[in-house]
Formats: sequence, structure tokens, C-alpha cells
Amino acid sequence: MLAPGEFAEAIADPARTTINVHVPFEGALPGTDLMIPFDQIERQVSELPPDRATPIAVYCLSGRMSAEAAQTLENLGYTDIADLKGGMRAWQASGRTLAHSQSDG
Repeated sequence: MLAPGEFAEAIADPARTTINVHVPFEGALPGTDLMIPFDQIERQVSELPPDRATPIAVYCLSGRMSAEAAQTLENLGYTDIADLKGGMRAWQASGRTLAHSQSDG
């Protein structure tokens, strides 16, 4: 689990695939690549990078769903997984903004 500052550095790497795993949709971080519900990762594995060494970052609203998603990804063989500690709530509490939220549209 990474604190918001460390997570921001991790997702700044263009090689890292950033996935919002929160359901229902409650916003997204800038640079999010995919939206896959935390409980659908195994079913939607075809959406994920085929190379299991590809760096991945996961986040949700509070950190609970992303922790489960990170475990699922690990079980699927992914080896470089960054998980946002405290989720989007911690991200915003650290002074960072979301790219968009439901109330924006």
C-alpha cells in the first residue's frame, strides 16, 4: 500500500496501468487507464496487460476494494502492484483532485 504522494509518483510512470476498481463509480484519478470493478477482475482478465510483469496501480474510494483487487491481481500472477492506501478519500485529503466525479456530469 502506498500513501497518496508515493502513489502519485507510481502512476506518473507511463508504463504503469492504472485501474479504478471502485463500484459504483464515484470519481477517478487523473491518468486512469481502466475501470474494472474489484469483484470482476478475474472475469475481465482479458482487459489487463497480458505481460504479468507490467506495473499496475489500483485504487478505490477508501482502500478496501483495491486491497481485494491487489490480492486478486497477485493471485493472477502480476508481480508489480501499487495500491493506494486510503483510496480516493486519502488522495483528496492530501490536497490532490480527482479527474472527474459523478457530480461533474
